[in-house]
Amino acid sequence: MNEMPPLPRLTELSPASGCGCKLPAQQLDRMLAQVQPSNSGGLLLGWENRDDAAVYRFSSDRLLLSTADFMSPPVDDPYDFGRIAATNAISDIYAMGGEPMLALGILVWPSDKLTPEMGAEVLNGAREVCDDEGVALAGGHSVEGPQPLFGLSVNGWVAPEHVRTNAGARVGDWLYLTKPLGIGVLIAALRRQALQANDLFTLLQLTTQSNRVGAQFAREAYVHSMTDVTGFGLLGHLLEMCRASGTGAALYLDALPQAEGLDPYVLSMIVPDQTYRNWNAVEAQVRGMQGMEFMILCDPQTSGGLLLSVHAQATDTFEAKARALKQPIWRIGRMVSKSGVDILPRFNGA
Repeated sequence: MNEMPPLPRLTELSPASGCGCKLPAQQLDRMLAQVQPSNSGGLLLGWENRDDAAVYRFSSDRLLLSTADFMSPPVDDPYDFGRIAATNAISDIYAMGGEPMLALGILVWPSDKLTPEMGAEVLNGAREVCDDEGVALAGGHSVEGPQPLFGLSVNGWVAPEHVRTNAGARVGDWLYLTKPLGIGVLIAALRRQALQANDLFTLLQLTTQSNRVGAQFAREAYVHSMTDVTGFGLLGHLLEMCRASGTGAALYLDALPQAEGLDPYVLSMIVPDQTYRNWNAVEAQVRGMQGMEFMILCDPQTSGGLLLSVHAQATDTFEAKARALKQPIWRIGRMVSKSGVDILPRFNGA
């Protein structure tokens, strides 16, 4: 009797994993430059400033937020794949200051390589996250394809005074981050089957940690701007904020948080290919980069943390609120008047 061949690992079916499968930023910019934005009267915000969700006026006191986000598998367990992809997609609504309410699944499945039961596990993982976040997962669309992809289209709402975008940062604001960096490195190590068991725990903990605190932070007027850090890395998403706000930024290397267990993988040059593409996209706008620091600053985050700009006079209040919400935060830099980003070894009091 012939034995069935073993099923492939999810991560070996895709050329990149998680948000590391994003189109390179330069290619995306060229593409969007050739497409006219919608001129619908109710659309308040589309892709102009690379914000996390579109904003549509639903009524005088409520705005509709809409986003879509899907990815290749960042891990090999299908249930965890569903959990991570759903957490990542829902984060876009929180990053705009909103409350998510409805989601539809987007599934590409190679049925000649993977079983329907594995696909069901992906969906069940997503449903668990949606249930936890109070989001109705109400169906979706699936197609056959050569590699597995999964994500969600998510709708939510926000009061007009609470919406937060890339364009609100001001010179003098302090920059905060809510998750450590290095998720892409951990995923790259998993793809190579080099990830240690305790580091897999760290990876799953970070990528399934909800960014729901974004909806709470956005209720505070001193939080001027907010986005989540995903496939373009910290530098890529920070530069989107700078361009939209007409500012620059300074980052302090000694203040940047890194995921536990990261150093052995970085020293072994285990990094995603997207890291190099991210660096190529931002290099001309960055000053002071030394050595291999770009491996962390350009690391593509899958379900990464929130990046916030906070009024210079409100840091104590903001940090107290974060403690009350039991949300870890790191103060990593400051918005400045000079365009681009300066990489500084440590905070110099400026």
